[in-house]
Amino acid sequence: MRVVQTATVMIVSWIAVGSAHGESPEDYWPTWRGPNFNGVATNGNPPITWSETNNIKWKVKMPDSGECTPVVWGNKIFIQTAVPLGQEHGEETEPSLVRNVTVPWRFGILCLDRETGETLWERIVREEVPHEGHHVFTSFSSYSPVTDGNHVWASFGSRGLHCYDLDGNHQWSTDLVKLRAFKAMGEGGSPALAGDNIVVLQDHEGDSKISAFNKHTGELSWETDRDEGTTWATPLVVTVNGSQQIIATGARFVRGYDATTGEVIWKCAVQLETSGAIASPVAGFGKVFTTSGDHRSILKAIQLGLTGDVTDLNAVAWQDAEGAPYVSTPLLYDENIYFVQGNRASLSCYKADTGTPVYLAQRLEGMKDVFASPVGAAGRIYIADRRGNVLVMKHGDTFEVLATNTLDDAFDASPVIVGDELYLKGEGYLYCIAVD
Repeated sequence: MRVVQTATVMIVSWIAVGSAHGESPEDYWPTWRGPNFNGVATNGNPPITWSETNNIKWKVKMPDSGECTPVVWGNKIFIQTAVPLGQEHGEETEPSLVRNVTVPWRFGILCLDRETGETLWERIVREEVPHEGHHVFTSFSSYSPVTDGNHVWASFGSRGLHCYDLDGNHQWSTDLVKLRAFKAMGEGGSPALAGDNIVVLQDHEGDSKISAFNKHTGELSWETDRDEGTTWATPLVVTVNGSQQIIATGARFVRGYDATTGEVIWKCAVQLETSGAIASPVAGFGKVFTTSGDHRSILKAIQLGLTGDVTDLNAVAWQDAEGAPYVSTPLLYDENIYFVQGNRASLSCYKADTGTPVYLAQRLEGMKDVFASPVGAAGRIYIADRRGNVLVMKHGDTFEVLATNTLDDAFDASPVIVGDELYLKGEGYLYCIAVD
């Protein structure tokens, strides 16, 4: 067992990716957690206040109520959709679940114009009757796509992985595992771009695996079996001591994989008896921050640069067992890490490097039921809830609310910030918020 006291960790950003046009990924939002995978828009500066009649650049009706967080490149917005082709009467065998779906659904990718919100193109990737239902708080379009400025990749889980260029020309498609989600709660977890590969986590109540596909051809590059149940989290790609790793959470372990071969480099046990990870990992300060994925969730700061089973090697630098999130992914902004408690409107902040508390379980007044992940820009934090509220806070060591804004919608998808614009994907509409 080799222990490295100080690991050199770099988020595998888009500097080495870039587009053919020389545009900077820092100016856009190419994946669901932004250009640096931490929820921060480095060059963003959106409004602080808005309403249905103020600072709304445009508002567009969406074809579905899905939770897909949009991604943005250039003048284009990409959203995954799932629309029933008939009246959907899924049998409600439990109050929170919809089972035995009986009508076909149309799964597609929607491309909108950033300036106007008008549809530039729409592509249907699959039409079929889903083999199982989903939780009533989710949908069949919970995934987000990923783009490198040349192509866009969209995973629909059981409905396959698909690649298009930015003009909507189909490049390739490949089938994935037909997933059997825990209690038929639905699917989720977006693909990750790792060099020339697209990485997809396929954890379910069957033979789980993590797979990497060549981003140009769709051919399988490598595949590794996983002893895990259903996972909804998105893998994180980082460089540790000069080598690229893919970090994937689960109900049993957090694991780091060699991005070239899929070999497990390290693993660390998580809280027992969880129902699978939902929040995605985030990395910085030589650590990866993970949550265990149920209502008893624990946030752990795991030291990177280790190998093998690091569970008993004091690899956990610090942890929070009181206020960790259930669904929402933490925001790592400069030296601070922010996260909500469970799904409640209660925010905690720690120094990410040391685990020193800054403030704990501060009530977010006027907010309730937070599924969306917080984002940051221009020294501010934006947090959306399921009642149509977005709270804007000051980033720093003092808990200070700057504004609470309310729209006529509900938000499960995470906010997106590009330049001076804030995008909010609700159950009914996509909003572009910018100063009038």
